[in-house]
Amino acid sequence: MALATTIQVELPDDLARFRLPEGVEARLHTLLDRQDGGQPLTPDERSEADGLVDLAELLSLLKLRAERANG
Repeated sequence: MALATTIQVELPDDLARFRLPEGVEARLHTLLDRQDGGQPLTPDERSEADGLVDLAELLSLLKLRAERANG
């Protein structure tokens, strides 16, 4: 049985500027465009793309929560 733990962190006021760096975002788009174009990704590329999507989603979620807390 897994236990859940709540962690509270203080979010910086400028969280809205947090996003993937340009090069990282470009890499993610390259991988996703290849996949959408029917070119299979290697297992390493698939893992990389999945991790980058997860990171982008986390940053979006943090940004949304910060906006709600400040608004």
